[in-house]
Amino acid sequence: MNPILRNILSFLAGLVGGSVVNMALINVSSSIIPPPEGADVTTYEGLKASMYLFGPEHFIFPFLAHALGTLAGAFLASKLVVSHKAAFGIGVSVFFLIGGIANAVMLPAPNWFITLDLVVAYLPMGWLGARLAAGRAGN
Repeated sequence: MNPILRNILSFLAGLVGGSVVNMALINVSSSIIPPPEGADVTTYEGLKASMYLFGPEHFIFPFLAHALGTLAGAFLASKLVVSHKAAFGIGVSVFFLIGGIANAVMLPAPNWFITLDLVVAYLPMGWLGARLAAGRAGN
């Protein structure tokens, strides 16, 4: 396969794989930590209107979804690309970081969560995913 095409497909695979991990964790979160009483989390408008009801425990799974989704996506992209493995892993994390920034602007989450999420869940996880994909050889 053409290396450029393989790199593009690897990047897309990282985005899709990371998104699947993210959504899986978000979907399972309410069965492990139920939303607060009176919160409507079935629509964006309901979620936005009820964010003030959420305690710190309700932000565990969104953080894990963002961090582990980015980690998985960066790992997958870095593992599959032909060249520039670290750059593709970081590229995937930058893509997810942009989504995280958009999410921070649209949903009124607490400042501590927004800071933690944007500082820890994206670029560091992208770097870690790329490093893990490189293995011991440091490819």
